[in-house]
Amino acid sequence: FAKHHSEIYAYLLRMLREPELAADLTQDAFVKAYKNYETLEKPENARAWLYQIAHRVALDEIRRRKIIRFFPWTGESRGSAPSAERLVMDAHLSGDMQRALARIPERQRAALLLAELHDLTGLELAAALGVSHVAARALLTRARESLRQALAAEREAEDEAEANGAAPSR
Repeated sequence: FAKHHSEIYAYLLRMLREPELAADLTQDAFVKAYKNYETLEKPENARAWLYQIAHRVALDEIRRRKIIRFFPWTGESRGSAPSAERLVMDAHLSGDMQRALARIPERQRAALLLAELHDLTGLELAAALGVSHVAARALLTRARESLRQALAAEREAEDEAEANGAAPSR
């Protein structure tokens, strides 16, 4: 505990960005390690083993909180209430951005809106989307490229409409 406490706490703090939660989860990780010490095959690997336990404890906490599950992100919630995605798009985005986002796949759109507008970390995004951290990063990268292409197409369509004498769709 004395040897690894501060680095496990720092790891969890970077992961969760909440000092009190990181301190609590550091304790939880060490309690789990103590209870499961007999499963440690090589004592020289204790540090890596502690990091694995801390990582799992943090992911369990993120899942437990179900970060962005207050109401449905896509689709309509009970009755006629708009989804969270629709509220965000209507309230915060320009017309060309809304149209460009509508052009990209739903999963990519959700990843972009969650990451960019809600400032989620990679781990929080992964938990919200129900995928691994690596898969969330890859999805976000594809989403950004799809959005860039969709915005270029929107601008091209607007330029073409203006050239043909039509009013821009903004």
